[in-house]
Amino acid sequence: MIALTQLLLRYYVLQKILFLNDIKLELNSILFNLIVLSTVLIAAAGYIINDYFDVKTDLINHPETVVLDKVIKRRWAIILHITFTILGILIGVFAALKTGYLRLAIFHFVAAALLWFYSTHFKKQLLIGNVIVSILSAAVAFMPFVFEMGMMQHVHINFNSQYTAVILSSFKITFIFSLFAFITSLAREIIKDMEDYKGDKATGGKTMPISWGMQSSKLTSFFLLIITAILLLVVVYNSFKVNYILLSINNIYILIALIFPLLFLAIKTLLAQSSTQFKYTSLMLKFVMFLGLAYSLIFYYN
Repeated sequence: MIALTQLLLRYYVLQKILFLNDIKLELNSILFNLIVLSTVLIAAAGYIINDYFDVKTDLINHPETVVLDKVIKRRWAIILHITFTILGILIGVFAALKTGYLRLAIFHFVAAALLWFYSTHFKKQLLIGNVIVSILSAAVAFMPFVFEMGMMQHVHINFNSQYTAVILSSFKITFIFSLFAFITSLAREIIKDMEDYKGDKATGGKTMPISWGMQSSKLTSFFLLIITAILLLVVVYNSFKVNYILLSINNIYILIALIFPLLFLAIKTLLAQSSTQFKYTSLMLKFVMFLGLAYSLIFYYN
């Protein structure tokens, strides 16, 4: 999903906006693929260390999916985590140097640090862990824009002043994808906490369902999904205001693939009672997140 997010946003969103303004992508494909690889490696390292510190909880919540101590020894998990993190950061620094803006590597350092502290300190805390994951999800969507604009400024003198409208347009579209990723990720993280309530409570967790109760957690997820649907309706309205076409392909896709499923899942979240029902809602929301990403194809071809 991380790799797909960055590839689609680069080649089907950024590239179209730039093409419409007679500008071509300046970040070469090899360098961009290295950026994607570094992001995936750091994310993989985060998943590994999360599993490492979460074995006891997973044995209660999802005993059938536990890998550590069954398939992979703990020592190897740590080795893999360190290896993937170092490789991801080094590749990220190399890519940042090649764009001419070393400070862009801060994305990789911050992501690696946040994933470590998420697993060791924040995952089972009230909201902090949920927000960290959501911010990282949003950042993944922003990276193609940040690196591409960095390269543009490095290659073209006065790019910022000459193409301000293009930069703002690219930023606006990227921000919409990023905001969608942030809110839906936050809702899904809370739903997953409700799914994992039993194991988190047994191991001393202080997640939202444990601290505020299941009903408050349901309502929070419900309103996050409703807010997302409302914001998408704003996108539909703005599209209609510009083109005077209500049932365009773009709007139909947003309504059928995103808004209606989000409303359905909001209601399902309120009605859910068991861990299995929360798991179903979480999986369905992940699929809706994928459909949100797939909108980049509709954007490109329309």
